Amino acid sequence: MRFGLIGYGAWGRHHAAAIEKVPGARVAAIACRTEASAAEARRDFPGAAVYLEYRRLLDRADIDAVDVVVPNHLHAEIGVAALEHGKDVLLEKPMARSLAECDRLIAAAGRSGRVLSIGHELRLSKQWGRVKALLDAGAVGEPRYALVSLFRFPYRPGSAGWRYEASHVGSWVLEELVHHFDLLLWYFERWGEPVSVFSLGNARGGDPRMADNVSSVLRFREPLYAVVTKTVAGFEYHLALEIAGTEGAIRTWWSGSMDRTRHPTFELKLARGGREPETVQIESSGELFELEEELAQTVAGFADRRPLVSGEEARKRVLVCLEAERSLRETREIALA
Repeated sequence: MRFGLIGYGAWGRHHAAAIEKVPGARVAAIACRTEASAAEARRDFPGAAVYLEYRRLLDRADIDAVDVVVPNHLHAEIGVAALEHGKDVLLEKPMARSLAECDRLIAAAGRSGRVLSIGHELRLSKQWGRVKALLDAGAVGEPRYALVSLFRFPYRPGSAGWRYEASHVGSWVLEELVHHFDLLLWYFERWGEPVSVFSLGNARGGDPRMADNVSSVLRFREPLYAVVTKTVAGFEYHLALEIAGTEGAIRTWWSGSMDRTRHPTFELKLARGGREPETVQIESSGELFELEEELAQTVAGFADRRPLVSGEEARKRVLVCLEAERSLRETREIALA
């Protein structure tokens, strides 16, 4: 499967390496934003064609699939163009900055008949994915409460500082909490979709879209609810998840000096029926491992004509993020349609 990679920043480089590890897949072309990144792409992948205009990549008939790893404000534009050029598309999260942009992508996928898959790679984690398997197996009975807590270092600025431009990133809720909202909606899908969200937070710059600290209560059908909280005014990268149910509880955490380390510490514990907690063994966990699994499964999914996460699913996650952000601005609970 011949991939065109659009975006060769820090995360794009990891995508390229992950594609090359998949048997039967290779990076055939790369589109870059600058001459500097193009030079790096030529050095790293001398057998790939390198372009400064992504449409030149899309014009190539020999490109089977496109992996889009660009700033959030370009997701809809480039994703739609790739679909309209007849390419299957893996699009980084968040799907887009608005529901209108999500709808453009979904419509383009429908018209073209191509596969659109959104990169919510935490689902493929041996750690975070194992939680889903435990819940589905009834390990905690009926879930009643969940907490997702992230304590991390400030965001990297990204190419030309896009992550600190609200018009480019959309919001910091959309940039990162979309991962955690996705996990919760996925974990609890058999118990229905969330009905409301209420958020509080603060931002040193005063713009609620760029909230350094934010906490959201996501209500599902009574009595189930979840709390999602994060700070980007911390240090290192520490993510924890707790779930309590009628018959047991789960607690799992991941810590690393950086988010993209291959040498983190992590743990998953499960307690059932009032017994002592047991440690569930996990061989590996972290963004880089999950990205490699995502690319392997994406190649298989494209071959089978199915997305790992559909545009329709990903749109719901964007909706929750947008309403969580609106709740933060308006300091009131927002009903989720």
